[in-house]
Amino acid sequence: MKIAVGADHRGFNAKSNIKDVLVELGQEVVDFGTESTKSCDYPDAALSTARAVRDGRCELGVLFCGTGIGMCITANKVRGVRAALCHDELTTEMARRHNNANILCLPADLVGDALMRRIVSVWLNTPFEGGRHGLRIEKISNIESEECRSPGGSDPTP
Repeated sequence: MKIAVGADHRGFNAKSNIKDVLVELGQEVVDFGTESTKSCDYPDAALSTARAVRDGRCELGVLFCGTGIGMCITANKVRGVRAALCHDELTTEMARRHNNANILCLPADLVGDALMRRIVSVWLNTPFEGGRHGLRIEKISNIESEECRSPGGSDPTP
């Protein structure tokens, strides 16, 4: 599987470590930056990574920043992306099983290396359950389509 990764300066070291884990697990990794701990803007890596997933160039993505929040917010602005900020194995499992998250966002400053490795393993090995959850994902997609069509995201009818 091809997995996109991206980070800002706060997530650079975690990204480097997880890239190694992904390769060990037999995944192909496409890196969308950054390439150092020099200060940079997280939306740049988030957008490139999210677009690679949206466009099908990569099946999944993993994003890293200090808290994971900025990456998650930015990635979720890209149509078709379901980015989830996860802090433990349970939230990770549910993000995949029930929400079919296609981008995992990790808080490099808040989660240690060992836990981050376990989170990535759970994320890769948890299948989407489908069924009623598939219907909910479809509703999310419909909301996304509607909000992107109407000016300002407002309902044009009174």
